[in-house]
Amino acid sequence: MFSGIVEEVATVIAVTPDKDNLNIRLQCTFAGSLKTDQSISHNGVCLTTVTVEGNTYTVTAVRETLLRSNLGTLKPGDKVNVERSIQINGRLDGHIVQGHVDTTAICTQVEDTSGSWLYTFQYTIDKEKAKQGYITVEKGSICVNGVSLTVCNSRQNSFQTTIIPYTYEQTNFHNITAGTVVNLEFDIIGKYISKITTII
Repeated sequence: MFSGIVEEVATVIAVTPDKDNLNIRLQCTFAGSLKTDQSISHNGVCLTTVTVEGNTYTVTAVRETLLRSNLGTLKPGDKVNVERSIQINGRLDGHIVQGHVDTTAICTQVEDTSGSWLYTFQYTIDKEKAKQGYITVEKGSICVNGVSLTVCNSRQNSFQTTIIPYTYEQTNFHNITAGTVVNLEFDIIGKYISKITTII
């Protein structure tokens, strides 16, 4: 489980296909403290470390993950938002993020608002999934590329969110432009509420 507070931006060192899977080797400052079988969020996707070598480590993305996320587009040199799993005795500064990406969205606009940036994202709406809570709500939480954010201007298949300078610089948001594909994880609490209301 994660909080959506990105620890660092890791660099992709190598991407190696393995049948339907993809092995991704990354470099970051905390790689040396990792061990195999740890869970780490990569652009919001929970992946397990399979090898650790010095300041690099490798994770494997399976076919289902590649179909639902933007990880299949990664290439050497790309920057990835990473976060280790939260500690139970710590503060939950963002919101509850599972690392189970629901779908991808396309950035349609980035507006400089004199001190922050307003991003607009659009995604394909699935009416059955929407009934199960795969939606955004005004002032609700959304996870974009592993970053916990607040929704504004929520629409049927789009939303906006404001990025402060710190987040812009410390995550890969400074690389997101119109046309960039990002990962979305909708709020798990909303999903549970939607499920309960359909059963009762």
